[in-house]
Amino acid sequence: MDRPAIGVAVILVKDGKVLLGNRLNSHGSGTWAFPGGHLELNESIEDCARREVWEETGLFIKNIKQATYTNDIFTNEKKHYVTLFVTAG
Repeated sequence: MDRPAIGVAVILVKDGKVLLGNRLNSHGSGTWAFPGGHLELNESIEDCARREVWEETGLFIKNIKQATYTNDIFTNEKKHYVTLFVTAG
């Protein structure tokens, strides 16, 4: 990998609770994480958030707002991710 991958993670909040999933067959397998995935070429952050949540949970989301980001370098795995977090209801 010669440049960082861009991920989008969705903090889905309802009734004061957040949705987490157990990661399977991917980076961080076996850990808990917000739904999300890779940003596709020419895809908006909001469209990526909608698509990934739908693919992973079957839920439709609304009220998407930008939150924060992380810049994570995993030296042992030779991976570098910038993850854009959004919130949704």
